[in-house]
Amino acid sequence: MNKDGDKLPAELVVENFEYSQKNEQRVKKSFWSKTRKAAGKIPFTKDAVAMYYCAIDAKTPLWAKGIAFGALAYFISPIDAIPDALIGLGFTDDAAVIAAGIRAIAGQVKEEHKQKAEDFFEQP
Repeated sequence: MNKDGDKLPAELVVENFEYSQKNEQRVKKSFWSKTRKAAGKIPFTKDAVAMYYCAIDAKTPLWAKGIAFGALAYFISPIDAIPDALIGLGFTDDAAVIAAGIRAIAGQVKEEHKQKAEDFFEQP
């Protein structure tokens, strides 16, 4: 693993996500409404959906669930480092956290999670 000086700020944030039932509940409650609003507007929604399916999978280790739910909780949070309402910049912090989360749990996001994400976007 790289030294902290070689990591992006989002990677350092994601590494500190431990499993939290509060994050899990927040994500399960609000993830789909935020995702439906963001779908088509931001390029990382498919990754976020795959991460969601990974997080709710009973076979996913608790450490990976912590990272996934933490990153997704940041994504759905109305309070961001960069407000989502800022056109062109609003989702850059969300994208960075989702990308860092996906990178951190890459071995846990299985083909079945990616397929479920694909299926979600193919729905009418």
